[in-house]
Amino acid sequence: MDKKKHTNMEVKKKNRNDVFRYICRNGMVSNPDISYGLKLSLPTVTQITKELIERGLVEEMGEMESTGGRRAKALAVSGNAGKAIGLDITKNHINLVLTELTGKILKYERIFLPYAAGDDYYLEVNQKTERFLEDGGCSKECVLGIGLSFPGIIDLDKELVADSHILGVNDLPFSAVSRFFPYPCLFLNDANAGAYAEGIQSESMNRFFYLSLSNTVGGGVYSNGKLEQGSNFRCGEAGHMTIVPDGKACYCGKQGCLDAYCSAKCLADGKVEDFFERLKQGEGIAASQWEQYTSYLAIAVNNIHMVLDCDVVLGGYVGSCMGEFIQDIRDKVSLRNTFSENGSFIRTCRHKTGEAALGASLNVIEQFIEQV
Repeated sequence: MDKKKHTNMEVKKKNRNDVFRYICRNGMVSNPDISYGLKLSLPTVTQITKELIERGLVEEMGEMESTGGRRAKALAVSGNAGKAIGLDITKNHINLVLTELTGKILKYERIFLPYAAGDDYYLEVNQKTERFLEDGGCSKECVLGIGLSFPGIIDLDKELVADSHILGVNDLPFSAVSRFFPYPCLFLNDANAGAYAEGIQSESMNRFFYLSLSNTVGGGVYSNGKLEQGSNFRCGEAGHMTIVPDGKACYCGKQGCLDAYCSAKCLADGKVEDFFERLKQGEGIAASQWEQYTSYLAIAVNNIHMVLDCDVVLGGYVGSCMGEFIQDIRDKVSLRNTFSENGSFIRTCRHKTGEAALGASLNVIEQFIEQV
């Protein structure tokens, strides 16, 4: 195949991907809307949407509202185009989410299931996943794939969970997990999955650091539609940067890690929501805990911002519940910041529930769109 022909095919494929992605993210649209939004000619867009309709990925939904001329046909993603599953595996639970190609969450469930290495665990996870799909009225034929989120280092080159201290797993091949599921499987680190959910559905954020504050602390760098992985797939591992030299013991075996000072367990043994309710009520013990917690967190957030010079998004259990109390962190970071910034670059996550599972499912959807 000559170079020119190959280039033309690549351009056509990219345009098709972009058009389908635009429809997925914007709901009901018309060919003129797509043409204007993507800066593509109307004939090109019309030809692409015709192909997508013929393939059953897009369908006509009547007509758009009149803007003074002839009404344009309304286009939307077909309800039969497929769905994606997101599965977030943690030490004590699994989180399941079912999403449409638009990213809309159809069903979410959190199930208590302590992790245990071995076939029995994954067999049970598969059984619960199938029951989850059945309860959601989704047939196996509709499933495009399943995104699996793990806490730990996910080596995409070697295709294995390289290291997960919290689960006690080392060099676990993807195939050792995927063989239990009758769907294509894609793997992501849990914090990266959270970052992906935060970024892939946003048009306004080009680059940010996502800091996941759950029972473990992790992080991910999202930049221009992609996750930055690092040379060894360790990019964003903020939970194990040293905050206090020779400080508290971390579960990783080192001392003074951010995780030892800012995991959700530092605030509550149970539900983090209960801690913030006590904080709202002015309980002294909660206030003291929050003062100490935010002091350490401010060090980490300021350091991240000084190195990367980008927004910092607080997610996980703590970030999801923080709400009005984010100003406490902004104020403390502002005091530390060399350039006298007001801390407005810090914000809480948009998705308050199951963000890692959602990100894992959206990764499946994006991979599907890229192959359209």
